[in-house]
Amino acid sequence: MSDELANGNALERNDDLAGDLDDLEPGDPGPDGGIRVILADSQAIYRVGMRKVFALEDDIRVVAQAETLENLYAALQHFPTDVVLLEGHLIAGTVDAIPEFMRRAPHAKLIVQISSSDEGNTVELFRRGVRGVVPRSISPELLVRCVRKIAAGETWIDNQSISWVIDAYREQATMLTNPKSQPRLSEKELAIIACITRGMRNKEIAYQIGTTEQVIKNYLRKIYDKLGVADRLELALYCLHHKILQSQPGGAEAPFVDPGIPLRAKL
Repeated sequence: MSDELANGNALERNDDLAGDLDDLEPGDPGPDGGIRVILADSQAIYRVGMRKVFALEDDIRVVAQAETLENLYAALQHFPTDVVLLEGHLIAGTVDAIPEFMRRAPHAKLIVQISSSDEGNTVELFRRGVRGVVPRSISPELLVRCVRKIAAGETWIDNQSISWVIDAYREQATMLTNPKSQPRLSEKELAIIACITRGMRNKEIAYQIGTTEQVIKNYLRKIYDKLGVADRLELALYCLHHKILQSQPGGAEAPFVDPGIPLRAKL
């Protein structure tokens, strides 16, 4: 047993795939055109069980296993994959986990396994780009079907989750058309939004505002939560479409950002 496994650092690879996967690029078909899967789960019994389920299928190959989020990132770097089956517990409380996954493996599709259904969490997972949300108790047959559907570019969503997602979009649409329901943004948040709509990076915004990049990141998370957007592109489009800088109290005074004129005196 290797030192890594002896220390509980489970980043494993199928030995029979050695040499075949290193030459493949993300998005390419796996060996024999099969679906390449990475299992990311903190519990070995689940990894072993899922691996045995997929071993019975000719078109699905488990190329790596990981027991932590860090192990998963390492596996994504070394083993091209089509689908990642991820235990929801591994990303619980980690705001940037899914965006970071998308950045590291833009061609891979993510399935999240959850212990219990939760409306807010389920809607957020789909909103951030997860292609499927399944219970830990899912049957082997359904799990295989889920992986195949998602590998083919489809989304796996049950009737309850569909209702939650539709209700969330309806609620958001109602809020957008009701000025009284629109969130209030502070003067500094409006200034940061003005910078974002001009395509400025966090480092440039921090210089203009007179603070640090980490403070800007913290502000952006709060702004994302207030407006219900996922990233800076959605933020810019949302604010331009809904004229946030003009509609907010004081929004008309939101500074026009000139890279040569610091905003410190204004804020």
